[in-house]
Amino acid sequence: MAKRDYYEVLGVARGVGAAELKRAYRKLALKHHPDRNQDDPEAAERFKEVSEAYQVLSDPDKREVYDRFGHEGLRGGGAGFQDVGDIFTHFQDIFGDFFGGGMGGFGGRRRRDGPTRGGDVRTRIELTLEEAVFGAEREIELRHPTPCGDCRGTGAKNGELTTCASCGGRGQVAHRRGAFVLQTTCSACRGTGTTIGAPCETCKGRGEVASERKVRVNIPPGIDHGQTLRLAGQGQAGARGGPPGNLYVEVVVQPDERFERDGLDLVYEVNLSFPQAALGAKVQVPSLRSGEEPVELRIPPGVQPGETLVIRGAGVPRLDGRGRGDLVCVVQVEVPKELSPRAQELIEELAKTFETA
Repeated sequence: MAKRDYYEVLGVARGVGAAELKRAYRKLALKHHPDRNQDDPEAAERFKEVSEAYQVLSDPDKREVYDRFGHEGLRGGGAGFQDVGDIFTHFQDIFGDFFGGGMGGFGGRRRRDGPTRGGDVRTRIELTLEEAVFGAEREIELRHPTPCGDCRGTGAKNGELTTCASCGGRGQVAHRRGAFVLQTTCSACRGTGTTIGAPCETCKGRGEVASERKVRVNIPPGIDHGQTLRLAGQGQAGARGGPPGNLYVEVVVQPDERFERDGLDLVYEVNLSFPQAALGAKVQVPSLRSGEEPVELRIPPGVQPGETLVIRGAGVPRLDGRGRGDLVCVVQVEVPKELSPRAQELIEELAKTFETA
């Protein structure tokens, strides 16, 4: 049986944000949790389906692959859950102490004091239209928390942690409720299995400090407003030797006074006088790229206002490097608001020729 679309499973739109996605998952996971539907043998499958959908869509890398290639793109890439215990471990990550990691006895022991992947960092970068079209190299300044180097992100002086006395280092404590054994996160160590004796003097026990750094970003030619660049490994550093997160840079393209972008095409207004439009002419169209010579555009006789004249291959490059769009010149005919006596006389004579034509 073919898998349903993950967005359809969670009942969300394709452009859904992280917060709304999480709310939708929480609602459906609670609704279909097997312990709340013991008389429904299909509840476990529905619960597995919504959990698998959330696991993919909540991961930026997997979601990008899924959006482009669907389920086929995720084959062999680690998407989906391998067993029931994996599902309930993921459920614990979302709900924490609300239900605990062992609801219905599925949770199991889970320590959180090992290497942890660093968080992703998101920022914006403003570009001119020229930079977006032709590419650029920019340096951006970042300020975000990073694991404290003196305590290796543990919050403890010299990184020395003590086994939690409340849970014996397991990170969870068990509670028997009737036929079920529920495991909840240990409140003393918050699930890490360890506690801090003397706090780190550098970070005051927080495990992280403010970090300021600069990152060079290569802007590919053809990037558009609203698109996001992913710089792998440029996010927050991981704790306790974990890998760093990613840096996501959202592109904001500033309006240009001369050109507008329409997909891969650049649009430019060519203002002509009446004689130029009637008789034809050669005009200069400026280049978007600084320092580049203007392009000569031939105006055919009798061109009408609103007509377009196209210069092939002078538009925006494709991101994949396979060709580029066009420069579309939209004709506008200027009508003078004031005329000299001689100009008025000549136009009146011209008007008479139209009347007798």
